[in-house]
Amino acid sequence: MASYCQGLRALLSLYKSNPKIAYSFISNFSWTRSLSSSNFPSQFERIGFIGLGNMGSRMCNNLIKAGYNVAVHDVNLDVMKMFSEKGILTKDSPFEVAKASDVVITMLPSSSHVIDVYTGPKGLLLGGDRLRPWLFIDSSTIDPQTSRKLSVAISGCTLKREEDGWENPAMLDAPVSGGVLAAETGSLTFMVGGPEEAYIAAKPLFHSMGKNTIYCGGAGNGSTAKICNNLAMAVSMLGVSEAFALGQSLGIAASTLTKIINSSSARCWSSDSYNPVPGVMDGVPASRNYDGGFSSKLMAKDLNLAVASAKEVSLTFPLTSVAEEIFTELNNAGYGTKDFSCVFRHYYSGKDEHEAMLSMPCGIPDAQDIPMWDFDRKG
Repeated sequence: MASYCQGLRALLSLYKSNPKIAYSFISNFSWTRSLSSSNFPSQFERIGFIGLGNMGSRMCNNLIKAGYNVAVHDVNLDVMKMFSEKGILTKDSPFEVAKASDVVITMLPSSSHVIDVYTGPKGLLLGGDRLRPWLFIDSSTIDPQTSRKLSVAISGCTLKREEDGWENPAMLDAPVSGGVLAAETGSLTFMVGGPEEAYIAAKPLFHSMGKNTIYCGGAGNGSTAKICNNLAMAVSMLGVSEAFALGQSLGIAASTLTKIINSSSARCWSSDSYNPVPGVMDGVPASRNYDGGFSSKLMAKDLNLAVASAKEVSLTFPLTSVAEEIFTELNNAGYGTKDFSCVFRHYYSGKDEHEAMLSMPCGIPDAQDIPMWDFDRKG
């Protein structure tokens, strides 16, 4: 373990003198998942994980598979029991997790949950300005300002014991992209903001839970990247859904329009990988009544974060505002747990492929429904 830590410190020194070479080394180095906990640097020996929902439980399971010694906490006692029955250490509060951990990872629903877990009556920072964990990683999707405020608060603390050269704790905001399936398979993408040295040191943890990590810069930039990504994803899904709904109304099959879009300038993820029309693509939420995937409720929440962030910097984003209104309306109408691609069916009243074709004999509208021009007009 000593040689591993020496190598890590050497890598950090190399990063400061020549970042390009260091990044090249890291990207080509295979952090194996078969390491036992005795091979980890000492700051990785005990990992705390808080938030064991659909995403967090799967991320935590991948850390356990990688050999980390994990302690967990969640407000859902049934989930806690499930982990306890697998032999995983469970704790009654975030503070108890912090006392037993070198690194703490949080995966929570909203900014208010994150603030409570960190600063609440039994929060991670209850110990005052002397903390046990050397690193806190928040993978929740929250507003950048909350990430930055927590980062400042944590960096102002000191460690109860110096850990391999670390004198002060650090925080990384590291939201993810990929959804439940990627969390299950360990193929998430992490968007990471915070101190560069902490990002480099935490790479083994990220690679145990995902396949891509992208360093976004200072504190809060990971959170910024996530809400910008989801903003673009929401607007893209609305545009694609509008196009398919219009196409169906004008008599073209969604499968045909999909082929055209996917080989033309409108090609995008919402069309070629996550098509919202039932009956066009297998393996996506639209093929299973919009169950699973990324919920409309969460999309509405993320768009709310984007709108609030735009107001903070005095920007007017009409597409973001309209998207937020639409997904909020979906949520209020009872479709909050459905995948956000359900906007095609439940907002635009789009039809599945089979249903649409049955309502369009020969695939085109009836002749009497087509307006005719008077070609005999003069002038």
